[in-house]
Amino acid sequence: MATASVGPAHSACRFYVKIEGITQAVFTEVTGLALEVATEDVEEGGRNDFVHRVPGRCKVGNLVLKRGLTKSNDFLKWHLDVAQGKLKPRTLSIIVYNADGSESMRWNFINAYPVKWTGPQFRADDKGAAIESLELAHEGFNLG
Repeated sequence: MATASVGPAHSACRFYVKIEGITQAVFTEVTGLALEVATEDVEEGGRNDFVHRVPGRCKVGNLVLKRGLTKSNDFLKWHLDVAQGKLKPRTLSIIVYNADGSESMRWNFINAYPVKWTGPQFRADDKGAAIESLELAHEGFNLG
């Protein structure tokens, strides 16, 4: 009996994030890979039993990167620059690798910039890692 193949399995720890071509391998989570097409209802004169639904504009979600806290404050500095009106959009890529090290998938995000930075939550009795989060807006993405 043959089983259907659903494509290669991807290990959760085999992805990298590159910002302006520099690998940032310390991220533990990436969310927000989302693309939505809005629809518009168009009513046709003389037809009361039907409404045409046509595709409208595309909307992309914000990308959220999470990582363990490091000594670097680069993300916070980047966010503070944007808050002070010094917008410096950057090219960002998320790359998933196969077990043999070959590239499996790549998403390239165009003109990304931070819109929210969340620092770690500290508790004296917490044994987990301190996590920093960076939310990025972008102008869209393509497959590399």
